[in-house]
Amino acid sequence: MTDRKLRVGVLASGRGSNLQALIDACADPSFPVEIVHVLSNSAGAYALERAEQAGIPTSLIRHKDYPSREAFDAAVDARLRDAGVGFVCLAGFMRLLSEGFVRGWEGRMINIHPSLLPSFKGLHTHEQALTAGVKLHGCTVHFVRPALDDGPILAQAAVPVLPEDTPDTLAARVLEQEHRLYPLALRLIAEGKAVIDGDIVRITGAAAGGALANPLPQ
Repeated sequence: MTDRKLRVGVLASGRGSNLQALIDACADPSFPVEIVHVLSNSAGAYALERAEQAGIPTSLIRHKDYPSREAFDAAVDARLRDAGVGFVCLAGFMRLLSEGFVRGWEGRMINIHPSLLPSFKGLHTHEQALTAGVKLHGCTVHFVRPALDDGPILAQAAVPVLPEDTPDTLAARVLEQEHRLYPLALRLIAEGKAVIDGDIVRITGAAAGGALANPLPQ
């Protein structure tokens, strides 16, 4: 790893709790990432306030101001590049991205999804998990591909599904793991320890094994 930090842009539409986890990680001088821009499509996104409180430049680009998804994505792409972003993190960005945008950032864009992909893609993942009766649920960080919630899996964390769980209680336990997993996954990328090999991510380094698969409280 070089001394130069990975310049990251974060796209978020809502409260930005995963953004805050990344901001907190970046507060450690040894963390190999710098968040250089946060962009939202929603004026009410608390993520923008979180970024401003941390001194991170922000942009608001409303998707409703553009005639097509492609036009909106082009504006987002231009803003990210103008900000010198080299890598993109999606953190609750509630917009389907066009294939052109995804291809332009392919291998340089990740997302965190609240399920153990490839199970339970799309919305309402905790309800899906409870309906299916699975005994383990969790979250996944993956590289983004044009298909919804698709792409090489970088990291996952699992939680048990308890008999008394509701969608809200299960979501809260998964979210706690999301906040641990996303900085870990981003560190692996910034340190050059995560390499895409076709549809698989190869992780190098002695510490990548069990902690990566399930970073439960130590």
